[in-house]
Amino acid sequence: MSHLDRLAGIRQQMKEQGVSAYIIPSADPHISEYVPDHYKCIAFASGFTGSAGTLVITLDFAGLWTDARYFEQAQEQLAGSGFELVKLNVQHAPEYIQWLASRLKNGETVAFDGRLMSLQLAQLLQQQLGGRGIQLASDRDYLNAVWQDKPALPTAPAFLLDESITGKSLEEKLSAVRAALLETHTNAHLISSLDDIAWLFNLRGSDVKANPVVLSFALLQEAKTVLFIDSDKLSAQDQNRLEKAGVTLAPYEAVSQALAELPASTTVLLDPKRTCQTIFEQLPAGIGVVQETNPTTHFKAVKNEVEAAHTRTTMVKDGVALTRFFKWLEENLGQTEITEISAAEKLYSFRAEQEGFVGESFDTIAGYRAHGALPHYKATPESNVALQPEGLFLLDSGGQYQTGTTDITRVISLGNLTEEEKIDYTLVLKGMIDGSTARFPKGTRGYQIDAITRKPLWDHARNYGHGTGHGVGFFLNVHEGPHVFNPTPTPIDIELGMITSVEPGLYRPGRYGIRIENLVLTVPDEKNEFGEFYTFETLTQFLIDTDPVQKDLLEPHHVQWLNDYNQQVVAKLEPHLTEEELVWLKGKAKAI
Repeated sequence: MSHLDRLAGIRQQMKEQGVSAYIIPSADPHISEYVPDHYKCIAFASGFTGSAGTLVITLDFAGLWTDARYFEQAQEQLAGSGFELVKLNVQHAPEYIQWLASRLKNGETVAFDGRLMSLQLAQLLQQQLGGRGIQLASDRDYLNAVWQDKPALPTAPAFLLDESITGKSLEEKLSAVRAALLETHTNAHLISSLDDIAWLFNLRGSDVKANPVVLSFALLQEAKTVLFIDSDKLSAQDQNRLEKAGVTLAPYEAVSQALAELPASTTVLLDPKRTCQTIFEQLPAGIGVVQETNPTTHFKAVKNEVEAAHTRTTMVKDGVALTRFFKWLEENLGQTEITEISAAEKLYSFRAEQEGFVGESFDTIAGYRAHGALPHYKATPESNVALQPEGLFLLDSGGQYQTGTTDITRVISLGNLTEEEKIDYTLVLKGMIDGSTARFPKGTRGYQIDAITRKPLWDHARNYGHGTGHGVGFFLNVHEGPHVFNPTPTPIDIELGMITSVEPGLYRPGRYGIRIENLVLTVPDEKNEFGEFYTFETLTQFLIDTDPVQKDLLEPHHVQWLNDYNQQVVAKLEPHLTEEELVWLKGKAKAI
C-alpha cells in the first residue's frame, strides 16, 4: 500500500465520521521523543523518518510541520506521498494550531488519537480551537484500519542496575519522590515518561532504539508503589528485588483500570508534557489533579558523585574507540572505498569492543561535505556517498554504556580546505571553547550560556539554527531535560551535577557543515562576596582536529585551552592504547 493509498484510507474514515482535520503527532503513550516501531505513525503515513514533526490532514490538504533540522530530509522523503512540507518558524512550536484555526469553521471537528497527544498539547488545542466553536475528538485512531503488518509492542528483556552503578538505591529514590509529593500537597503520582521510570526504579531495557528504557507506567501513593510492566521482561531475581523495595508489579495494560479506581480523596501529581490525553481522561471525575514537571525529571538531571565518576571512565572508553576509528580512517582513505554508512559501521565496531558497551545513543550522523550541512542527516543507501581525500567530514555519534551515555561531534579535514572552511571551523571551535570555559553565577540559565557560545559567530555575522546544548542522561536518553542551552528563556537554573552538551555549529547548505561537541559537567568554581560561581568540567575525551584552525582568529586563552585539552586527552587515553595508536594520537595532538 502506497503512502497515497494510506492517506486516502485516512480521509475516507474522516468523511464517514464528519471530521474536518486529523492530527498525527510524533509520540507514543509516554510522549517519548524516540518511539518503538509500533508507534512510528508519521513514518508509516508519510514516509518521513525524522524524530520531530506533526502531520495534519484535511480533506484537501496534508502537511508535515517540522523544523529547520529536517527541511531537506522532509522534502526528499515526502516526494510523491501526498504530504507537503510546512516549515516551522520556531522549533517544536505547534504552529499548525493557528493554521487550523484560520481554516476551520464553527462546528467542524478536529480529531486525534489521545494516546499520542500530550495533555499539555490537548489543552492548548482546546483553548485555541474550542474557544472558536471547533469540536475536538480525542478517541480516533484512523491508522489502524490502513496499517497492515503493524509491528508488535517490543518484548526484549529488561534489567535492574546495581546501586554501585547508580549511586542511589531504589528505596532512596522512592523516598525522595514521596518527600516531593508532600511539598506539592498531593498523595499520588502518575509517571508516564519512560526515562523517569527507568531512573526511579534503576531499570533499563531496549524497548526504544538507542534509549535504554522499558514500556511502563508507575503509580506512587502514600504507602503503595505499582509498576505497570510486562513482568516477563524481568528475571525472577529482579522481580524479587522490586518486591523487596515495596514495589507491586502489574500488567502494562492495567494502568487504565488502576487510575479509574483511585479513591475520591486522591490528589494526583502528573506532568502535562509527559502524560497523554487518554491517560488523563481515565482519571475519575472529581479527584484533585496537580500538573507539574515530574520530580524525577529534576532529580535525574543532577548526577551524583558515583554517576559522574562512572561517566568520566566511560568517556575514556569512548575516546579509545574514536582514536582507533579516526586512525583507521586516515590510514585507509584512498586505499579502499569508505562511505558514510561504512564509516558509521566501522565506528560502531570499535565502540562494541569496549567493556560495558550496550549500543548507540542515537543514529550516527556521518555527513561528508554537503551532507554535513544537514544537522540531523542519516545516510541511507540512496544518499550514501564515498569519502574523498578533500573537504570536511562531520561525525556526530554516541554510545550507551552500562556506566554512562556519550555524545560527541568532531569535524576533520580530509584535505584541500578552503579559507572559508578554515575560518568557519575556527569560529565554531572558538564558540565551543567559550561555552565550555564560561564562569557564571549560581542561578544562571541555559539561554545565557547559549549567548556566550554564539558570540564568536555573531561577531562575524554568522549563526546556527539549533540549540547550543541539551541535558544528557546517565545510561539513559541522550536528550534529557529539564535544562537546555538554547535561545528560549526556559526558566531552569543550571545546577551543580548537570551534564550538558556544548555544540555550536555553522552550516552552508549544499556545501558543508561544521559542529564541534563536547559534554560538560557543572562544577563549583569560586565563592566570594559577589556570590557563588560555577563553571564546567569537560567530560568528553577525544582530540579536536587542529589542521583546519586559523590561529590568528583565536585569542591566547583559546590556543592554551585547545593545546591543554588535546594533551589531557593523550594522558587519559595513553594507558589504553597500543604504542602505534599512541604515536598516531600524539602526532595529531601536537600544540599549535
